[in-house]
Amino acid sequence: MTTLSQLLNNTASPWNITRQRDPCLWKGVQCTSSSVIANLSLSGFGLITSDFLPVVCKIGSLQALDVSNNQLSSIPNEFITSCGGIDGLKLLNFSNNRLVGSLPTFHGFVGLEILDLSYNSLSGKIGLELDQLVSLKSLHLSRNHFDGSIREQLADYGNLTLIDLSFNNLSGFIPDRIGELSKLEVLILSSNNLNGGIPANFSNIATLSRFAANQNNFSGPIPGELTKYLKNLDLSYNKLTGSIPPDLLSQPNLQTVDMSFNLLNGTIPKDTSSSLVSLRLGSNSLSGEIPSLTCATLGKLTYLELENNSFTGTIPRQLSSCQNLILLNLAQNNLTGSVPEQLGNLSRLEVVKLQLNKLSGEIPSQFAQLEVLSTLNISWNTLTGSIPSSISNLQKLTNLNLQGNNLSGTIPNSISNMGSLIELQLGENRLSGTIPTMPTELQISLNLSSNLFEGFIPDGLKELTRLEVLDLSNNKLSGEIPDSLIEMKSLTQLILFNNQLSGDVPPFGSYVSVNLSGNPNLRNVTTPNISPGPTKRTDKFHLGFIIGFSFFFTYTLLMTSIYSSEKILQILSNPLPRSTALRPPLIFPVPPLVHSKNALLSSFNISIMASKKIADAKLAKDFQAVLKEFQKA
Repeated sequence: MTTLSQLLNNTASPWNITRQRDPCLWKGVQCTSSSVIANLSLSGFGLITSDFLPVVCKIGSLQALDVSNNQLSSIPNEFITSCGGIDGLKLLNFSNNRLVGSLPTFHGFVGLEILDLSYNSLSGKIGLELDQLVSLKSLHLSRNHFDGSIREQLADYGNLTLIDLSFNNLSGFIPDRIGELSKLEVLILSSNNLNGGIPANFSNIATLSRFAANQNNFSGPIPGELTKYLKNLDLSYNKLTGSIPPDLLSQPNLQTVDMSFNLLNGTIPKDTSSSLVSLRLGSNSLSGEIPSLTCATLGKLTYLELENNSFTGTIPRQLSSCQNLILLNLAQNNLTGSVPEQLGNLSRLEVVKLQLNKLSGEIPSQFAQLEVLSTLNISWNTLTGSIPSSISNLQKLTNLNLQGNNLSGTIPNSISNMGSLIELQLGENRLSGTIPTMPTELQISLNLSSNLFEGFIPDGLKELTRLEVLDLSNNKLSGEIPDSLIEMKSLTQLILFNNQLSGDVPPFGSYVSVNLSGNPNLRNVTTPNISPGPTKRTDKFHLGFIIGFSFFFTYTLLMTSIYSSEKILQILSNPLPRSTALRPPLIFPVPPLVHSKNALLSSFNISIMASKKIADAKLAKDFQAVLKEFQKA
């Protein structure tokens, strides 16, 4: 240990042999009752070179070596040779280093049970390098750059309880022989390029409690009885098809299921496990009604995510008995009916997402009882009525989105008391009155667009110093734009188009995109950063280019027909000056970038006047029609 201490002298090692001569008292060193060194942890010692590793192997009593969280780039052959002869060595942890190259060939190590090489940059194929590790129980090779297929010989390691090959570049099928690993408890194959089907014989592994193969390219149906012994199943982000097997959710040990982002169809099975904690089936093609999940049998259900499917019917009121529910996501379906007021009884609810459905009725006032609610999104439905003033009771609410409904009335003045709110989306409703004082912690967005708000823009908005986007467009706001809005230092977008504003535009900084079109009484005395209108500039450029090119092409054809042989003789008899002839005028020059709709319309009008002089009335009428269509756009 003295030699090892000297080798580590220039690292972040806390060892100091002059202060403490007993190695058993050094940090990271564990000894037996007879003062024999058994476990050595050098994790986080700032190790860069691997020179010390062969010295470690001189500790013949070593049972565990942990050199994780360092900057080692290689494992010396001398280490493999020397430590491979320590029969009592059970654990090697090289995770979170900078190892490169191929997987080392482990000679010896007959007693090694745990090998962790995760979070490195190892590459190549996983081949015969591990063949002598006859006692291996846990194999951690995740987050490297391994490629190739999973060898079926992996099934020869009969003692394996854990295999983690996630976050590599592995491809091909899962070998059926993996189902022969009778002691396997955890199998993690996530984030690779694996394909084919899920082996049906996995249901025969009575010890398997966790199977994760998400973010691959698996296809085909879900095998029956797959969850017979499982506690946790994650097959999300694949290409699995067909319906959900009737027994998939009903197995007694099952706790979490994630089948989101697949191509599943059909309905949700009615039989569910009483142990179920998390059910994620979002982004599939599931249909039918959501089963009346009674939490008398689902008392542990905490996360329910069924978004982006084709579910119909109403939201089951029985969900209100799921007192442990923290997240409810039923967004982007075809659900109808009202929002059940009974959901207000779910005291642990933190996230409610019901957007993009066909829900109607009013916002339940009982939602004010959800004291820990942080996100409420019921946007893009057909809700009516007013915003309950009691909504200000939700003191932990950070994101409120009620956009795209038919809400009316005023914004409750008490909204200013919502001290945690960082995003407020109330656009596309029928809200009216004046804009009240807003919560000062707003950061992401304040959207009150496309409503019926009147009066002045409140000077108090200057207090929203962290706000990034302010959208008050498509209302009936009048008066001047307060100069104080310049004090909103985090503002990046100010959208005020289609109001009745007047006066001078304050000199906003160049980092603020300002959209003021549709306010004819505003005077822009500065600011090249003022955006022309609600349409994207790129779209207007494309539109202008298409119209300009069409006009130029039509004009060319027209000139060909008008300038008959007699006209050509007349022109030839009166030639233009040389300088003019070299620069023929363009009736409709296409600008390199259409900066505004008005500029484009002005060019169009000039062109039409010219066309009246050189063409017949029909052509001018045609261009007037085109102009009219463009004005509509």
